[in-house]
Amino acid sequence: MILLPQAPPIPPADRDGARDARPPRDEGAVERLLETLHWSVGAIERVALGDAESLTLEAGTATLVYVIEGAVRRTGEDATHAIPQLRNRPALTQGAVLFAVGRRPVALRARGDAQLAVARLRAAEDAERVLSAVPDVLWVDDFSALEPGVAAMAAHLGAKATGECEADGGRIVCRLMATTLVIATLRAWAAAGCAPADWAARAQDPFLARAVDAIHADPGAAWSVDRLAARAAMSRSAFAARFRATFGSAPAEYLTGVRMDLAKSLLRDPDASVSAVARRLGYESDEGFSRAFRRHTGETPSSWRARSAGHATTA
Repeated sequence: MILLPQAPPIPPADRDGARDARPPRDEGAVERLLETLHWSVGAIERVALGDAESLTLEAGTATLVYVIEGAVRRTGEDATHAIPQLRNRPALTQGAVLFAVGRRPVALRARGDAQLAVARLRAAEDAERVLSAVPDVLWVDDFSALEPGVAAMAAHLGAKATGECEADGGRIVCRLMATTLVIATLRAWAAAGCAPADWAARAQDPFLARAVDAIHADPGAAWSVDRLAARAAMSRSAFAARFRATFGSAPAEYLTGVRMDLAKSLLRDPDASVSAVARRLGYESDEGFSRAFRRHTGETPSSWRARSAGHATTA
């Protein structure tokens, strides 16, 4: 089972039965995308933690952690920030893998003695766009069962003395091992349906990516086709046609889908009023927001919130 925090990108599909304007996931495109990723290895080490000892994954560097023995869990604000559904998740146990993109620090604490293989990586420039649609942290808690061959390799990362990557040919071997592990982790994440449906398309078309990234960065802005086309450095007609061909929907439909997915995330917070959510998403009135939400989900924001809270209580 893959555990996925609520990502900065919008979830891939409406899990409540609503219509989704975005296209189905192209598994072949995801495979082709992963083949383009390149990494350099900063350091690979074996880390032993005693009970309640912590390890902080620093911001600014991508880090991959494989749990060789024992169990760890995320702690502090990082473990709960905007992810209420994961606050009571169990620890990651032997055979789990965690990948932190490096946008912010991530704190891990051992439950009992734990041994981890930790690889600190730096993405090549061609990987930045791919990672922009990946959550801050993602993990696979049964990775060793899903990818036994790669997991066996991961268990040997960092097993030698510090500096193993500096030996003749060692850096190449380390880079290949770490790259394989990252790709396998991302592949498992995508295969489970956790990746945004448009992940590959966004990463492979840099011009459309500018417009789509702008939508995701500020869904509440007054985006028009003209403004989005300008972001993509295209004419209005060329942009609209290329957008529909790539994403399977018109820009306005895509924008509404992003807003409604974010609305659901915001409505899960009992302290957020419907009015506040509507304003954040760029709607000038509660009525306009409620109409759009109902068209998308078949329910009003208030009824959807009540039902969602009921499901969370009984889960």
